[in-house]
Amino acid sequence: MKKFTFILFFLCSFLSAQSQTIDVLIKNGHVIDPKNNIDAIMDVAIIGNKIIEVAAKISKPAVKTIDATGLYVVPGLIDIHGHHYFGTEQDKYLSDSYAALPPDGFTFRAGVTTVVDAGGAGWRNFLDFKNQAFANSKTRMFAFLNIVGAGMSGGATEQNLADMDPKLTAMVAKQYSDLIVGIKLAHYMSSEWAPTDRAVKAGELAGIPVMVDFGAAKPVLSWETLLLEKLRPGDIVTHCYGQTEGRMHIVENGKVQAYATAAQKRGVNFDVGHGGGSFMFEQAIPAIKQGLKPNSISTDLHTGSMNGGMKDMANVMSKLLNIGLNLNEVIACSTWNPAQIINKKELGHLSAGALADVAILSLDKGTYGFVDVGGNKLMGDKKLTCQLTILNGDVVWDLNGLAAPLYINK
Repeated sequence: MKKFTFILFFLCSFLSAQSQTIDVLIKNGHVIDPKNNIDAIMDVAIIGNKIIEVAAKISKPAVKTIDATGLYVVPGLIDIHGHHYFGTEQDKYLSDSYAALPPDGFTFRAGVTTVVDAGGAGWRNFLDFKNQAFANSKTRMFAFLNIVGAGMSGGATEQNLADMDPKLTAMVAKQYSDLIVGIKLAHYMSSEWAPTDRAVKAGELAGIPVMVDFGAAKPVLSWETLLLEKLRPGDIVTHCYGQTEGRMHIVENGKVQAYATAAQKRGVNFDVGHGGGSFMFEQAIPAIKQGLKPNSISTDLHTGSMNGGMKDMANVMSKLLNIGLNLNEVIACSTWNPAQIINKKELGHLSAGALADVAILSLDKGTYGFVDVGGNKLMGDKKLTCQLTILNGDVVWDLNGLAAPLYINK
């Protein structure tokens, strides 16, 4: 009887979906959906906030039809390293201050539908961050909770070992487990492992990954120790192609260090985290050429990076596309890969039943200059531009009116 009821329910649901009018129908676009191994011209149908079908040809009536001929249709992009605890507090760096950015002004125009704030708040001020930024943003937001209780306030605050409490950090992470997806350690400037150990302990207690941004130290802390001994499979090292003074680099004398390759094989995730000071061609190009490709592409978005060589997610993706990654790899590193890293597997793909987050991109051909954080320019011949972004079934960015009705001048 139960089996019959289930079959009847399935058939009714299927027939209901078949008879419903589609809200948004994207036609003739080149769909790239890494999770489902789709790389072909397909149509995508949306009803409400869900994708209901991806198929070679969908002929059902639709309220809005978008012709994506010549364009790429991909899952909404996921940027797992940004800074969005914006505010007006003086001398608070990326924690309720001026350098952090409200996401909606910088996400949709680049195809991004989901962001992760990378450590702006700690356990002491996360509730304020939630009420301020989360509550007032359309962009889907998550956070890495800083191991420093006061968050990423810069200066001496981030050096306060006494404010790095694994138990309290894990407690708040579990309290807001729907929003907090990991623990963040950043900018610590001394040659000791206590901050790393405490961040990993908080991650263990909360059952979530840790993202580490090594600060500078003399003597430098060993990346080999960090990657092979301290971090667990599933943890993240960000700024993987950085080349700052006071820390080791994954490429030395033009060669990828063996421990870096070994770490990635054991499950440590390498995140781009471009930022205003953490992406150098001298690191990225030989690393990618020798097989150390990123697991995720992210921006480290803040006022400094967006006005420097980083600019936005589409520009970082384009940069990687011109220095060795292919288009499918770039899309995977910006959608399904980061969704898995933050354990939000309901995102980052175009499966039937998934939330309707979609980016429509053009792959423009021409002559373009890309700049790293050292001010070095590399010329490329292709560039991704976001033409349209859909969040939860709603068009939130439309560069050239793909979804708009044509105005007839009377």
